[in-house]
Amino acid sequence: MLLQSFQTNNEALNRKIAFLLHLADSSLILGHRNSEWCGHGPVLEQDIAITNISLDLLGQARNFYQYAAELISANGEQQVTEDDLAYLRDAWDFKNLLICELPKGDWAVTVARQFFVSCFQYYSYKALEKSNDKQIAAISEKALKEVSYHIKWSSEWVIRLGDGTTESRKRMEKAVADLWPFTGEWFEAADYEKDMEAQGIAPAPEKHKENWGAKVTSVFAEAGLEVPAAAQHQRGGKQGVHTEYLGFILAEMQFLQRAYPGAEW
Repeated sequence: MLLQSFQTNNEALNRKIAFLLHLADSSLILGHRNSEWCGHGPVLEQDIAITNISLDLLGQARNFYQYAAELISANGEQQVTEDDLAYLRDAWDFKNLLICELPKGDWAVTVARQFFVSCFQYYSYKALEKSNDKQIAAISEKALKEVSYHIKWSSEWVIRLGDGTTESRKRMEKAVADLWPFTGEWFEAADYEKDMEAQGIAPAPEKHKENWGAKVTSVFAEAGLEVPAAAQHQRGGKQGVHTEYLGFILAEMQFLQRAYPGAEW
């Protein structure tokens, strides 16, 4: 089933749905990546912490998927559920940020990615609290409380590794260098994001860049890390152009639902 099946005849509404899917997809895919640490964390306490963060992200994804499904069902030609949106779309229909689908890598990669994404989500959700769409505002208000913890947890690890041993610093520097090219697309508005700004639903993502950069710079200074110089960045996730890694994630995540349609626990 393709994304077109989950659209309505109202183009303005379809752009809102695309925006909701972008938010949901990013949280779902990152949560799935983080869940790969379950049972494999460096110590039990941190194993539990990263698993709980995964569950937070899954909850955020569910809230946005549920709202999108509600809009489609009320205005489209079929009844749609959150499961349909998560399990019955192909890779080119997903609109998650590219950084979310990259391999989990080592612990430094995981915490650096979580820090980058959490900072961006924090300022995004903080702005969305003021959205003229009351449902988006309510979801964002709840998510903001969770993301505040995600920033605290991940920033502490960035500092701990950056200002730790020679080996930990080396790994954190490599993680930052590898992930940095994937942060630029966040601040380039997709067409549906431009429409959300015009409707007063969400500000342009570029408006979060200064705050995001200031937060990253502050934590990096404490960790003794240098902020990478601006460079050409990867883009396309918001428009459905992904790395090869997303296909493998979906093959694992969607198998049961596609092999046994309608299956429930």
